[in-house]
Amino acid sequence: MQFLRNARTAIADRRAERRAHRQLTEELAAFRTAAERSELDMILSRHTAAETREIHAILNQQDAERRYQVGVAGH
Repeated sequence: MQFLRNARTAIADRRAERRAHRQLTEELAAFRTAAERSELDMILSRHTAAETREIHAILNQQDAERRYQVGVAGH
């Protein structure tokens, strides 16, 4: 019985993590202009790399996707 409870808890925790990650990704997508990104970079510079690792990973992924879309549209 404990195993099932632990499994359910793990699944629920993972769903919550994915939901939070999606929400953070959507919020960070709003920082599109150079000025907005500069302001965000200033805010992030006040924190350690460990604290901002997830945010930087999301921003890098979004930048790569935007560059890809521009490259595809240009061909």
